[in-house]
This record gives sequence, C-alpha cells and structure tokens, in this order.
Amino acid sequence: MRLHVSDLSKAYHAHTVLSVNEAEFGTHGIEGLIGPNGAGKSTLVGLLTRRIAPSSGSVDFELDDQRHDLMPMRSYEVARLGLVKTNQRIQGFDGLTIRDSLRMTAASEADETPWAAWIAPLARDEAVESEIEALLSRFPFSDPDGYARSGGEKKLLDILRCLMLKPRMLLMDEPAAGLPDEITQEVMSLIRQKVDADEMVVVIIEHDLELIWKHCGYVHFLSEGELLFQGSPEEVKANRVVAEKYMGV
Repeated sequence: MRLHVSDLSKAYHAHTVLSVNEAEFGTHGIEGLIGPNGAGKSTLVGLLTRRIAPSSGSVDFELDDQRHDLMPMRSYEVARLGLVKTNQRIQGFDGLTIRDSLRMTAASEADETPWAAWIAPLARDEAVESEIEALLSRFPFSDPDGYARSGGEKKLLDILRCLMLKPRMLLMDEPAAGLPDEITQEVMSLIRQKVDADEMVVVIIEHDLELIWKHCGYVHFLSEGELLFQGSPEEVKANRVVAEKYMGV
C-alpha cells in the first residue's frame, strides 16, 4: 500500500499555498507528517482525501497491486477505497448513542439504505457486536450505552469509527489532541497491532513530537507549503532546516 503524489499544488487567488513535486506515503508502516502552523498540512491532507480540489498534479493510491487515480473521485469514494481520515475537529452524531454510532459506521460499508434502517439489524449481527464490545471493553467511556459528551470521548469515538471502516491507509489528524495520555498510548498500541498485522498503514499529522519520535518509522517535514525533508526520526531531528524552522534550535 502506498500513496504517490506528483506535482501536486493548490493555489487560492493566484497564491500558491502548497506545492509538492514528488512524495510517497505508506511505505514505512507508521509515518509522521510534521510542520509549523500554516505549513500546509491540512491542505495536503485535504488534497489526498479529495476534500479539496487541487490546482494541478496527481495522487495515485496503490492497493493490492492496482493503482487507483484519486483525482476523478469524490471524498466518500476515496474512503470506500480504503483511504480514511480521522477528524481534527470533532464531528459527531449527537442523536446517536456510542454503540449506535459505531453500528452506523459498520453499516455505511454495506449499502445505501437510510441510516435509520441500518442500526436495528446490525444490533443482531454477532460479528459487528463482538467488534464493538471489544473496542468498548478496551477503551473506557463514562457510559458506553449513552452518548459521547466530553471532547475527549468524542475524539476517541471518531477514531474508533474510523477503525470500524477497516481502512487500508489511515490518516490520523492530531490523534493526541484532547485525549488523556493513557488513552493516547492505548490507541497507539491498537494502531501498532493493526499495522504489524498488515491490516493498514498510518500517517500521523501531529504537533506532539514525542508521539512522532516514539511511534513513527519515517517522518515528512512540511514548511511553507513544501516538503523540505523526509527521513527517519533520527535524520529529521538532526536536520538543520527542521531544527531552525520548527524546533527553534
């Protein structure tokens, strides 16, 4: 699995905010994407998932020896192909309980039936219920049969919903934001299990550099709309440009 980017750019009113000549994501299990605020990270992720239309360039998703051109696709088609993104800003279903929100995510892979008709049959699906129960046993919610109330619970629920989609490549946008450290570590433990089992690859977009250094085997550094450096965590930490532009050294 890999995502190949070529001559990808985005401009607003003749002002280029992102320009990436060549890059690959997904070849190192868990990768990091770092850079200062305003570097273009959210723009790049939006382009990769087709939530933002590019000004030029191409994005190809190589999956099971097949190359898929993502440019003609809509964002939901990209997600169904297996490229899934967690949300930086929490987007919840406030009218659904935690269990029903997870059931609805499982159902969204099945058909186009209106959501209200999905949930009841899935509550009787042993495989779906077993998976949900395993997640709720592993991750503590104040009331798993109720609603996600706090920002941390909504953040965690968003991540679990994305995992229910069985992504082949998961883009995690600031997964540590709003989560207690012990929950973050448990999330990363589950992510590592799935990566080691070859179920998916992961790209983490994060300002928490300790999380990046600990969990990522490869790091992409973006600044002023350009990928300036890519390498192992040790190579990135030792790079003078990264140190000056991001770490303030």
